[in-house]
Amino acid sequence: MKFEEPVTEIIQRAYNVKSFRFNRPEAFDFKAGQYITVTLDNNGKKTGKPFTISSSPTEREHIEFTKKLTGHEYSNLLDAMGTGDTALISGPFGKMTFEGEYEKIALLSGGIGITPMISICKYATDMKLSTDIMLICSDKTEQDMVFTEELEDMKKENPRLSVFNTLTRASENWKGCRDRICSNMIEREIPDYAERIFYVCGPPPMVDSMMDMLHEMKIPDSMIYKESLTGY
Repeated sequence: MKFEEPVTEIIQRAYNVKSFRFNRPEAFDFKAGQYITVTLDNNGKKTGKPFTISSSPTEREHIEFTKKLTGHEYSNLLDAMGTGDTALISGPFGKMTFEGEYEKIALLSGGIGITPMISICKYATDMKLSTDIMLICSDKTEQDMVFTEELEDMKKENPRLSVFNTLTRASENWKGCRDRICSNMIEREIPDYAERIFYVCGPPPMVDSMMDMLHEMKIPDSMIYKESLTGY
């Protein structure tokens, strides 16, 4: 499906991360974890990029995607957008989806790779699913963390949602984990990992590393969904 809509709301998630919301057409259906292509006009030149949907299928009024602003040409176009500016949206695309079909899942996110995980967690919470969810988020610093308040609110509603944060370049004030996601962390935080379906999203090097790690842990490809975020 293709539709053109004006931006209805822009949310500053972090110093370099923004969420962009648009009215959601009644006919636009998607699954948690999927992505859209967003095409902008750049002085008469049409440029499109893929973005995972960070809103939930349960949110009927709007559709949202979230972007880390990198200073590149397309990123600058987005950063300059205001409410009322339009974009051409097409989709949904992607096979890294969740519809409540699994009893236990593990979500591994790196940086802005948290966007499909937020959609999945919100969907499971709103639908009051019995799925046991363990989300591990890896970021560089405290300033890079996004959706922390939203996740805290979801945890209050959903007792089957657990969240573990780790920072690789944290300040001295950070009291939490400082390690990269590794097999020891998985074994410690998700002792029943062998029973779970894994969802992995982040920049390509991180996703490749996670795939190697999961394979070493004897997790078959049939139990792994992945999405690499180019232009990270």
